[in-house]
Amino acid sequence: MSSVTPASEALDRLHIPYRIFEHSRPVQSLEDAAAQRGQQPEQVVRSIVFRCCDDQFIMVLMAGPRQISWKSVRAALGVSRMTMATEAEVLQQTGFVRGAVTPLGLPGPMRILADESVFQSEEISLGSGVRGVAIILLSSDLKKALGNVVIGPFA
Repeated sequence: MSSVTPASEALDRLHIPYRIFEHSRPVQSLEDAAAQRGQQPEQVVRSIVFRCCDDQFIMVLMAGPRQISWKSVRAALGVSRMTMATEAEVLQQTGFVRGAVTPLGLPGPMRILADESVFQSEEISLGSGVRGVAIILLSSDLKKALGNVVIGPFA
């Protein structure tokens, strides 16, 4: 497969191995994405963008169907208020449309929080920056690629 994506370009610069997976049909759900990739739902990492009260944007990574604890995220950030970013804000801040958002290859710096569940499976997959294309890599390699990520219990 010859897809070049923002995530694959970022991983190439860091010399981190990965595989590109191109979905053969549109993804209908988290479970569908996992099945198409030959993975369990817990191996699929979601990248969710929030706006904090000071108009700063942050991304929270969560494995599988687990739900984000807003209280835990607010406590980690030291803020009392946050909202989910709108579709337009996600595109403006990341350069990616919903369903393709990735913490890799962002156009600018963004604070990233990762739930500890993201690193429980050896192999994981996440968005690539291109709809219908995923990146599959070792969770330990994602941790290297993210660098200064805050890891904690955010579910």
